[in-house]
Amino acid sequence: MNIKKLGAIDIGSNGVRLLISNVLEEPNEAPKFTKASLVRVPIRLGADVFLDGLISEENTDRLADTMQAFSLLMKVNQVEKYRACATSAMRESTNGQQVADEVYKRTGVRIDIIDGAEEASIIASTDISSLIQKDKDYLYIDVGGGSTEFTVFSKGKVKKSRSFPIGTVRLLDNKVSNKTWEEVEHWIKKHTKDCEHIEAIGSGGNINKIHKNSNSREGEPLSYQYLTDYLNYVSGFTYDERIRLLGFNPDRADVILYALTVFINAMKWSGAEIVHVPRIGLADGIVRSIYNEE
Repeated sequence: MNIKKLGAIDIGSNGVRLLISNVLEEPNEAPKFTKASLVRVPIRLGADVFLDGLISEENTDRLADTMQAFSLLMKVNQVEKYRACATSAMRESTNGQQVADEVYKRTGVRIDIIDGAEEASIIASTDISSLIQKDKDYLYIDVGGGSTEFTVFSKGKVKKSRSFPIGTVRLLDNKVSNKTWEEVEHWIKKHTKDCEHIEAIGSGGNINKIHKNSNSREGEPLSYQYLTDYLNYVSGFTYDERIRLLGFNPDRADVILYALTVFINAMKWSGAEIVHVPRIGLADGIVRSIYNEE
């Protein structure tokens, strides 16, 4: 067996993640991807960008320090190759490329600011083959801080994919218009109207936390009814109580309601009654894309 170590850095609007993956290679076998380490730092770049239009000096410093730390972690873990991708916050910031250049100058970590189409494509390339059944249709929903990526799978293949500027931090800052919501509703209904037996697949830190709190077994989906009931339940707690009593991190406790709203609306508009939560996302797709390019 040959083992490769690859790294992926996901610079989102609500947090920054480093995923280190082992890729297990055996003769005449498909490669297996396993998570060796996952580190998350709660730098809310979206709080800067969606309100002020640019990334602050303070968060530029925090991002540079985080990239330096991630670089050292990858070094001691003997990561062979990595890629750092920044999504909606940095691509919408007026100084996004300037910040990326400054981080590279300080740390040697090169940040690729990717557009929504590439983000959706990377997410859609993740290994969800164990979930996809050819006699069913799926709506893949990846909810981030600044955007949500939707992918429709039909007959085992990608039918349509699109990124929308609806994310939890953007919703928290009241920066999503009714028109944008209407565009999402129209897109989902248009591309799922002919789908039969449609089910949802959810990814992102919020749905992972919701699944964990549900005490469901690994691989067991959540129902549309459970999400609506859970939204009503969590809404009854204050921000402080969600941290103290429900165990949410501070940067999760204020956006969890918005994440639930996105998932509930997407499932309602598509007709999906259940959502699978495989705990995969952009970082997993980055690792896979690095491997496929070799």
